[in-house]
Amino acid sequence: MVKLLPLILLIGGIGAGVGAGLAFAPSGDAETPEHAAGDEYGDAPATETAIDCGPQGTKVAGGASDMPPEGREYAKMSNQFVIPVISNDKVTSLVVASLSLEVGTGVSETVFAREPKLRDAFLRVFLDHASIGGFDGNFTAATRLASLRTALLESTRPVMGNQVSDVLITELARQDS
Repeated sequence: MVKLLPLILLIGGIGAGVGAGLAFAPSGDAETPEHAAGDEYGDAPATETAIDCGPQGTKVAGGASDMPPEGREYAKMSNQFVIPVISNDKVTSLVVASLSLEVGTGVSETVFAREPKLRDAFLRVFLDHASIGGFDGNFTAATRLASLRTALLESTRPVMGNQVSDVLITELARQDS
């Protein structure tokens, strides 16, 4: 009986997990009213809470899909950024970040050709952000990340002009020493 108890608990846990997944799964046959009048990309219609993500005037509403809007693509920066966080003249932690850029279709090659200049601009922004305490405490707070994203996007303008519509932070981790 002692050897059967873990097996019974395992089967019960799996059953409960499957049941919860089925109970909370969205139904695929009914369309919710907020998505019924979606735009041409299948996203929810823009509302007052939509944000302007670039000079092209494209709007992003909540619940954007994994695919970029039509005519856009993602260019992933080839290497991660390692940013030292300095306190009292000592490196107290390291922050590792990965970025992707949302650009127009066919612009990825230009991004890769200008990657050294972009990396330099991004590293300057990251170091400035670290020096003002942006990576201290709760560094993943929405307000801190929003200001970092804005600064990263603005740093692309001298290098890429208006070809970059968004900078996506795909990974962000801090290792304290």
